[in-house]
Amino acid sequence: MQKGRIFILLGTICLVVAIFIVWQGLNSKEKEETTVSGMPVIDEVYSLINEKSVYSVPEQKLIEGALRGMTNALEDPYSTYYTEKEAALHKQSLAGQRVGIGIEVTEKNGRFIVVSPVKSSPAEKAGIRPFDEIVQVDDQRVDGKTLGELLELIQGEAGDEVTLVLYRPSDDKHIKVTLQRMEMKNDTVDTQVFEVEDTKIGYVSISLFGEKTANEWIEATKQLLDQNVKGFVVDLRGNPGGYLHSVAAIVSSIGKEGEIFAYMQNGEGAMEPLQTAKIEVEQEYLDKMRKLPIIVLQNEGSASASEVMAGAVQSWDRATIIGVQSFGKGTVQETWDLQNGGELKLSTNKWLTPKRDWVHGVGVKADIEVEQHPLFLLEIVPLTGNFEEGDFSEEVAYVQKVLNGLGFAVKRTDGFYDKETADAVALYRERNDLMAGRIMNEEFFNSIAEQVVAYKEEQQHDSQLQMGLSVMVHILEGEF
Repeated sequence: MQKGRIFILLGTICLVVAIFIVWQGLNSKEKEETTVSGMPVIDEVYSLINEKSVYSVPEQKLIEGALRGMTNALEDPYSTYYTEKEAALHKQSLAGQRVGIGIEVTEKNGRFIVVSPVKSSPAEKAGIRPFDEIVQVDDQRVDGKTLGELLELIQGEAGDEVTLVLYRPSDDKHIKVTLQRMEMKNDTVDTQVFEVEDTKIGYVSISLFGEKTANEWIEATKQLLDQNVKGFVVDLRGNPGGYLHSVAAIVSSIGKEGEIFAYMQNGEGAMEPLQTAKIEVEQEYLDKMRKLPIIVLQNEGSASASEVMAGAVQSWDRATIIGVQSFGKGTVQETWDLQNGGELKLSTNKWLTPKRDWVHGVGVKADIEVEQHPLFLLEIVPLTGNFEEGDFSEEVAYVQKVLNGLGFAVKRTDGFYDKETADAVALYRERNDLMAGRIMNEEFFNSIAEQVVAYKEEQQHDSQLQMGLSVMVHILEGEF
């Protein structure tokens, strides 16, 4: 009997141990299934949300929220997590072909700020400016959205329209613009030859530094050299930046080989010089490119890679910079493809000029400051309605600015339709063969819009370009 009890007791103990081992295994397995990171507190929150939250959220969305939260914690508008779809849109922006409205946007303290519209894009033609804040896309407010979600709202099919509501701090008002998305071939370099006082000057516009910009630059400048130009005006206005390797190749074509064009500084403060390198092109081409004088045009929309180029040629005394202070983006981002198909863009370095100046939040100062005429800067907006003396509206304010720019006696531009404005409207109607009167109506608005378009299209009204051409002539004559 004693033996029997011992065997029963041993059997019971074995059963309890077996149950405990199985339970531990199941418990361990359950823990493994809810482990999403190597950090217990993250796994704990993840498990609690899955088990207790009244809201059902897909696992992928929770993980993406955590990834986005980590980049947001950096408080760096240029460090971003992109989902798989957002990553595809981001890569498209610097590719050879894309569909969109042509706009570079950054996120700052939860607000979406325009860095620059791309030249000749729907955004530029609609009058969108650097520092405009996007507050609504179609019928959706963008508060609380990520940069990737904003880009997704803006993107769409070619030919479709999208309406943006923008806040313009310079005017302290909101404006609404409707744009048609278009397929844009990302030809980033455009050229022209100006003949000033029997001197041929090559004009080269770089809209952004994309994948193929360096090749486009070489081909474009070769064609200009074949036309016997004596100098270059390089237009970086409205250029939001792009790939550093494109800038490196371009400055290598106009600077001495082995010359420092920027410094990279990592998070620990270590400095790495970036130097011009030998590029695969004919030596005859390089000899010419490195001798010809250069003018660089920049504005407040010239950012990032544009500032690298401007900072380099300015530090080398290789070019004269004309315009206004640039945007001021002094960090460099690297991107990594992630396992979930997404992408991480992270600020990994500061960049500094060859003189070790950090332009972040400051910008590159122009050697010769030239402000554009207010009428040249005025955006083209749709105007509707009927207004007369005593009314107050944004349409009236816009017209007052146009009339003032055209030389009419209009002092106020706040939108109040006073007697002085009415007198100017009557005089404008008389000079432009419109029906006599003092009312702003559709006929009047159409004429005003045509005046703005015509003014902006006349290159003689581009004060910065005209100054650039004038300075180039003086340099070539040895007077500068």
